[in-house]
Formats: sequence, C-alpha cells, structure tokens
Amino acid sequence: MIAHDLFLLGGVFPGTTPAETLRHLVGHAQAAEAAGLAGAWVAEHHFIEYGANPSATLMAAHLLAATERIQIGTAVAVLSNRHPVALGEEAATLDALAPGRFRLGVGRGGPWIDLDVFGTGLDRFEHGFEEGLRLLARWLSGEEEIAHAGEFFDVLPVRAMPPGSGGPLWVAATSERTARLAARLGLPLLLGMHAADEDHAVLIGAWRREAEAHGFDPEKAEHVSTHLAQVGGAAETERLRRSLTELLERGVGQYVSLRPGRTARDHASYVDWMIERHAVGSAGHVAERLAASAEKTGVSRQLLLAEGLGETAAVRDNIAALGEALSGTAAPSADTPAGTAATRPARPA
Repeated sequence: MIAHDLFLLGGVFPGTTPAETLRHLVGHAQAAEAAGLAGAWVAEHHFIEYGANPSATLMAAHLLAATERIQIGTAVAVLSNRHPVALGEEAATLDALAPGRFRLGVGRGGPWIDLDVFGTGLDRFEHGFEEGLRLLARWLSGEEEIAHAGEFFDVLPVRAMPPGSGGPLWVAATSERTARLAARLGLPLLLGMHAADEDHAVLIGAWRREAEAHGFDPEKAEHVSTHLAQVGGAAETERLRRSLTELLERGVGQYVSLRPGRTARDHASYVDWMIERHAVGSAGHVAERLAASAEKTGVSRQLLLAEGLGETAAVRDNIAALGEALSGTAAPSADTPAGTAATRPARPA
C-alpha cells in the first residue's frame, strides 16, 4: 500500500508575504491531517521566494506541535549548509519529542551562494557530501559516544545527546552516484519532481543492486517520490500553469550560483512538461496516475505538491480533494485509457 503525504514547498505567490506563506504551511499541514493524508514534508531554501522556509527542521518542529497524528518530514534539510552533528542533534531531539512521527530527509543541495554565506564552501559541496552523510547516519544510529576524524570534519569523542533512535534517514538523489552512496549505507532514496518515472526506476534499480552487494535487503527500503498533484478540470489546469510559471520565473531567477554560466530554463515549457507528466486532472485520473507511477518505480511513499494554485482557499480545497481521491472514494477517471492498471510496468528487479 502506498502512503501519501503533502510536500510543502512554501513558494511565495503574488499577493502573499513570506511571513504569511510560512503561516499558511501550518494550515496546509493541518488540512492534510484532516483529509486523511499520512504526513507532510517541508522544503528548505535560502534567500529566494521560490521557497520561503529557511529551516526544514525548525518548521518540522512547529508542524509536529500543530498536528496530532501525521508524520512530519524534511524534503530536504540541505546537508551541505549544515554541520552533520548539529543537524543530527536537531533530528534526534524531534524524534524524542514526537516518537515515530519525524522523518529526516537530507540532500546535497546546489552550488548556491548559501555555501558562501554559511561558510561551508564549494569544496565541501563537491567533495564532502559522503563524509557528512556518513557522520550524520552514525550520529542517529543509537551509538552513545561518537568520534570522527576526516577530511572535512573532526569530532573528538562526545556523547550523542539525546542519542539517536536508529530511525529512518532519506537521501535525495538525482544521480546514480548518489543513489549508490545511499545504498552502501542502507538509506532509502527521496526522488524529486524533475525527472520521469523511467529515470526514477533507473535510480532505484542502481540502489537495489548496490544495497544487495553491501548486505542490505532492498525489499525493506521505503523509497519516496515527489509529485505535482492537482485535482480539477481545464480551468484549474490553466490556473496551475500560469501560477507555477510565474513562481518559477520569479523565484528560481533569484538563485545566485557560485558556478558561472548557468543555463536559464524555459519555465513555461517545463511547467507544461510537469502538468503532462504528473497527477493533474480529475480525481480518478490523479489517483490512477499516482498508482501507475508507484508501480513503475517501486516507491512506497509519495509526496504531493498541492500548493500550485497559490491562493490559500484553493490549496486547501485541493488538499481535501486529494484526500478523498486517494481514500478510494473517487470514481474512475474518464481521461485515463482503459486497461492502464493491467498494463503498468512491473517493479524493477
């Protein structure tokens, strides 16, 4: 059975301030709980309106206190900007305060100005991710005392306080190299919206082979994928197209790269691709599209970006509609070809 969670990007849409956007995320998470979704995961960005939330763990703490049942995750906390021990302490604290409800997802991030502002640097971004991930995983493993000596981090013997519970840790991956690294540590993948199902299946296939070679059971991994999800007809789809294009053109354009010569993306074409590929349409089509994607890739959990329309009431309506569609109460869609379920590709071996 596939778990469905909300993915809270926190984009600053026209007519909304960053502070209002952050407050809206709390209401969105509460709406997800009311709609019967399993969880909500928060993104982390710095200095841009594409995402107003600068600390995934801080927002996760607030959402854990503002909800009662659902799991709360980070998608993702950017490890390249943080000391892994500091991040590990925050994660262990949240796990202690809300046992079984917190989920830590981490990623490398991008070569942005954040690395310079926070003093971690481009060299660590390019060469230190594996060391940081290994240290973080060890900190959360439940060991009581930890020491580390490496190229990027030196930690004298210290107590892990509070100690980690050995709970799950997800790794964002867009390349086979990162997928294989996560597999060597037995850590499941967190896959983004920006690649096709076929690409995700390739990454999970590479993960499975590497995990088996290092003594891990691939069948126990709870891989996660992220999806644009909007229930509605042609009018909602057109509103979604305009809203997301505007957010990308304004917000992504605010990134400052430490690598010159970054190629600009055609945001309108990209949004068209996203709408065509993802779960956008009638309730039945959304449910079937997500099911087909899970079958093709082999993920166990799907994160749903429901904020695309921007306006708060419309987002809450979409969250409620997604909860209903994914509870099994939605009627089969008229815009999905008959026989789809019978012809879905098998899970990769």
